[in-house]
Amino acid sequence: MSTNIENLSAIELTEHYQKRLLSPVEVTQAALERIARSEPQVNAFALVDEAKALSDARSSEARWLRGEPLGIVDGVPTTVKDLLWTKGWATLRGSKAISPDQPWDEDAPAVAQLRSQGAIFLGKTTTSEFGWKGVTESALNGITRNPWNLDRTPGGSSGGAAVAAALGLGTIHISTDGGGSTRLPAAFTGVFGFKPTFGRVAGYPSAHTGTLFHIGVTTRTVLDATLTLNTISAGRNSEGTAYPDPRDWFALPDDHQDYLQTLEQGVSGLRIAYSPRLGYANVEPEIAALVELAVRVFAELGAIVEEVDPEFENPFPIFRTFWTTGAAKLLRSFTAEQRSVVEEGLQASAEVGDRVTLAEYQSALDAREALGRQLGLFHQKYDLLLTPTVPIAAFPVGQVSPQSDLYPPGLNWSPFTYPFNLTQQPAASVPIGFTQEGLPVGLQIVGAKYRDALVLQAAKAYETVHPFKTPALP
Repeated sequence: MSTNIENLSAIELTEHYQKRLLSPVEVTQAALERIARSEPQVNAFALVDEAKALSDARSSEARWLRGEPLGIVDGVPTTVKDLLWTKGWATLRGSKAISPDQPWDEDAPAVAQLRSQGAIFLGKTTTSEFGWKGVTESALNGITRNPWNLDRTPGGSSGGAAVAAALGLGTIHISTDGGGSTRLPAAFTGVFGFKPTFGRVAGYPSAHTGTLFHIGVTTRTVLDATLTLNTISAGRNSEGTAYPDPRDWFALPDDHQDYLQTLEQGVSGLRIAYSPRLGYANVEPEIAALVELAVRVFAELGAIVEEVDPEFENPFPIFRTFWTTGAAKLLRSFTAEQRSVVEEGLQASAEVGDRVTLAEYQSALDAREALGRQLGLFHQKYDLLLTPTVPIAAFPVGQVSPQSDLYPPGLNWSPFTYPFNLTQQPAASVPIGFTQEGLPVGLQIVGAKYRDALVLQAAKAYETVHPFKTPALP
């Protein structure tokens, strides 16, 4: 049975535990064995703690045998991106600038909530250094590779989480998204990536990218992501702390919503906008064709689909202001010795941020507010917005950005993702097929702020008709 364990959803796992058809120990051992086999090829983990995982699995097994599970994810193998604090493990953030010799005695809110419900933490997944770029490579952890083609990047910065999800190296994978870092690697690796509304999942400590930074989830199925959101939403099951978590003053109050309840309601009657370019983006023809086919599915399922642009200019200049000033803030907190080991690209980004004036920053705040207002008004007419997730397919490892005729070198090659970090809207990437080279392609589903349930509902409707495919273990 262990060869099929990776195909079981979190809900199926707990049903097996309840019926004593499987044990959390068996499931954890199977996940650890898969990690051991795949890591030499893909390098998805910054840390794996086999002893702790098996010890926690034995505790979970005992709880299930007593009929006293801690919660809906008790015994479910889980990973955490190495940007989020995890008690007992160093959070090095893909950087040689962070000393591992620290107490590491506190969990980030999402980690605490999962731990309080009995999730089994396998380890920490790889990230680019402080999540600054859209590939998962760092001087500390090396290159993380795409399981569909080991010569290609899985994207980033949550590339380790996406690869772990694709290969079944655990069931739940907590990721982050400051400009596309959950959705972009989900598209490149053919898995489901979800960025909730900002504040729906509490974050602590604050990221250097501030209010661009969302806590997300990467999974093989929409169901697992939905179950996870039920667990980690702000104000739920966080070991008795106040609601919402007082460490994050941006955290939203608990909306008391069971996201599973509406998951199967479909898209019939919804008004859906489809924007193939957002009015400004260039898209590879093969990607565009696959996205158009996926959009037709929503019409076939009964949605009212209209091709329309939200009519805003490329907000990259706004995004760049916040991104680079965040990098500058981060590096200003470092000693000269720490800065000397930071990647040149991050240092260059910080130098740009250091030159941003207060007036320019305030203008960017105003422009961001205007963009958010415009999208809010747009969603008065349209329930959802569909776009490509990424305009290109996964490119070779060893590059910070693609060598593409469509996009010059730099950060501006994921034009569909960062706008919705600025506006703080919920957005997901759904796998919709493959290029002729066999590389996955993603469709982005964007909802109005706070309409997380509707994004998940639409993603599930598509998945029901077109189940996601996963790669063979390297």
